[in-house]
Amino acid sequence: MAPEKKSDESNRIPINFYDSDGENGHDGDPDESSLENSSDDQDFTNTMSSDDTAPATDTDVPEHEDGPPAPLPQADGSTEEVAPSAGGPEVAELVATRAELKRLESEVKELKEALARRQADFENYRKRMERERGETYSRVVVDIAAKLLPVLDNLKRALETEASVEASESDEFRHFLSGVDLIYKQLNGVLDALGVKPVPAEGEQFNPHLHEAVVTEPTDDYEPDTVMQEIVRGFRVGDKLIRPALVKVAVKK
Repeated sequence: MAPEKKSDESNRIPINFYDSDGENGHDGDPDESSLENSSDDQDFTNTMSSDDTAPATDTDVPEHEDGPPAPLPQADGSTEEVAPSAGGPEVAELVATRAELKRLESEVKELKEALARRQADFENYRKRMERERGETYSRVVVDIAAKLLPVLDNLKRALETEASVEASESDEFRHFLSGVDLIYKQLNGVLDALGVKPVPAEGEQFNPHLHEAVVTEPTDDYEPDTVMQEIVRGFRVGDKLIRPALVKVAVKK
C-alpha cells in the first residue's frame, strides 16, 4: 500500500486559482502570491496523504461468548448442574428425592437384617425340632423295648428247655416249641428293626457301664475282669442303655 500512496502523491498536480483582481491590478508581488498558494496546496496534500497513510484501527470490541457457566461440584463430588436460584422448586424436589432414597435404603437394610434373623431363628428351630424328635423317638423305643424284653427272655427260657425234653415226649409238644422259636425270632427281628441291639458280653472285658456282675469265679482260664458267661442279655438303643447285661466275671485265683 505504501508504493501506491507514493505514486498517488507524485501524480498530484497543484492547481492555483487567481481572482480577477490579482490578474489585472493586484498591488502585491506575483511571486509572493504564488508562493502562498503553493504552500496552501502543499498543506492540503500533506493532510490528505496523512489521512491515507494513517493506520486503520479496528475499533470493534472482541466478542466474548456468553456461554452457560461451568457446573460447580456438589457436596458429594458430582458435577450435576444446580439451578441458579437457590431454594427453587427443582432444588427442593432434589433434596426431597434424596431424603426419600436414603429412607428407603435404610428401610431395605433393616428388612434384610430382619430376614436374616428370621432365617437364623427358623434354622435353629428346625434343628431343635429334629433333635427333640430324635430324642422322643429314642425314648419311646426304649420304653417299648423295656416292656418287651421280659417277654423275649421268657421265650428264650422256653426254648432252652427243649434240650431237656425226653425222647418220649410227643411230636405235638415239639411242634409247640418250634412255634415258640418262630415267635422269639420274629420279636427279636422287630426289636432289631427299632434299633435295639444286644450288648456284647461273653469274652469281653468287664465294663461297669454295660455289664452287671452277679457272679465272680476265680480261674486261670480267663484273664482277670473278663466276662466268662452271659446270664441275662443286655440291650441298648444307640448310645442309650436299656438294661445292662447280667454276667459272670473271672477273677484272679
